[in-house]
Amino acid sequence: MVIIYVIKHTRTYPTDSFGIIEFQGGGFINKAMYIRVSYDTKPDNLLHLMVKDWQLELPTLLISVHGGLQNFDLQPKLKQVFGKGLIKAAVTTGAWIFTGGVNTGVIRHVGDALKDHSSKSRGKVCAIGIAPWGILENKEDLIGKDVTRPYQTMANPLSKLAVLNNSHSHFILTDNGTCGKYGSEVKLRRLLEKHISLQKINTRLGQGVPLVCLIVEGGPNVISIALESLRDEPPIPVVVCDGSGRASDIISFAHKFSEDGGLVNDDVRDQLLVTIQKTFNYSKSQSQQILLMVMECMKKRELVSRKAFQVCYHLPSFTRVCAPDSGP
Repeated sequence: MVIIYVIKHTRTYPTDSFGIIEFQGGGFINKAMYIRVSYDTKPDNLLHLMVKDWQLELPTLLISVHGGLQNFDLQPKLKQVFGKGLIKAAVTTGAWIFTGGVNTGVIRHVGDALKDHSSKSRGKVCAIGIAPWGILENKEDLIGKDVTRPYQTMANPLSKLAVLNNSHSHFILTDNGTCGKYGSEVKLRRLLEKHISLQKINTRLGQGVPLVCLIVEGGPNVISIALESLRDEPPIPVVVCDGSGRASDIISFAHKFSEDGGLVNDDVRDQLLVTIQKTFNYSKSQSQQILLMVMECMKKRELVSRKAFQVCYHLPSFTRVCAPDSGP
């Protein structure tokens, strides 16, 4: 009923919100390009905008970061290894980094890594946030065509809305007419990532853009994202940040104690079930559904890496390239 209501009472118009954001606060002014788009915008149109209007070069690697949206802490050593590894991977491979764009959860940790990198004047990393327009604080400040808009990043602690992370270089803000809800960005992001991965960066070899799914912490939906990635055609390698908590640690544990083909013994299966119940506060039947997804992931365990941080991707020759190995 909600979907029908939104469709019935929402009209599409040419976008009225695009230009440059000037982030205010935080001791420095960072600029980012942005555009507000319909949730069903075709990925080829978006990529055309990114290459022609934003003048971005096609990446040689696309790192898609997923994880918890609620704020969480990382152990200092793990945070350092994660940040250095992510930035080194992006710089050495010419990667684009895709995130959810807002200043919460895993995206905040990505932002911290980007901020640390930019403070050392080592050149800008292309970090693209894809966020729902309807969940943004101060979104009215961004309305205007081909404008430069100041944007306050101080979040209202009483608000359920979120602010954009000020360390990203570009934002795609998806709009489906809802307010205060996530979801409008999910399909658009997935289709855009797929479309980018099909672009030929080596015409002689017919090689597309390698895509890797990086998981840090996260809830049950992140396990679902991991499974979707591994089931894709061709399958997308998944890197889990072991030690970051929740979904990452559950997948990592299953990977550590599974054999070729994803088989685990009964003791490991029982331990996984109990861990899922406690971690997500789920009933036994709900936890069994999550366990099934984890076990499905393990059927392609050779495409899952649980290094402290390692971005892996497969070339057409099926040679695994890892960049970098920054931790134990």
